[in-house]
Amino acid sequence: MEEPHRGIRALHTASTITVYQAYAPEIGVTAVRDGRFPSTWLRDRMTWIKPSFLWMMYRSNWGTSAGQETVLAVEITRAGFDWALRHACLSSYVRGLHPDRGTWQRELKRAPARVQWDPERDLHLRPLAHRSLQLGLSGEASSRYADEWTVSISDVTPLAREIRTLVNRGDLDSATRLLPQEQRYPAGDELLAHLRP
Repeated sequence: MEEPHRGIRALHTASTITVYQAYAPEIGVTAVRDGRFPSTWLRDRMTWIKPSFLWMMYRSNWGTSAGQETVLAVEITRAGFDWALRHACLSSYVRGLHPDRGTWQRELKRAPARVQWDPERDLHLRPLAHRSLQLGLSGEASSRYADEWTVSISDVTPLAREIRTLVNRGDLDSATRLLPQEQRYPAGDELLAHLRP
């Protein structure tokens, strides 16, 4: 099946979707241990979640970038994720999608979530032709993410290291078998029409 140019591919169940983030160990290890984000995790700050494992690997350099040494798989409710999409605004102005730049700026200021579409990545972290969703959460969305939507938090740093080792050895088949099985997320026009340029 052909990939849509902008689509959400994710590990998901009937009721949850898995997104990825990377943190310094003092945040990440504590979140895994407690199954929730600690009080030191700032709920009033913008936080970006990524349904694409390989995009998280690109962003965190396989969990080796400073402050991103602990890669988390955060399973959240689909109801929460869908709420964020419904209340999101594109992070950049698009002529034809937004009535005018001023309207977009007002929407962006009010929206508790924002969306960017960035090139998906392959196992070598090179950009692909299709784009992957990055979802920024702030204010109400950020608080709901941390305190209501989160179902479980897992440390996938060892998995990231294992896949990276296989890629470096040239064993792409074995690396591919270890990747999370991301499938097209069932987000129809009702959720994405206002977010697709």
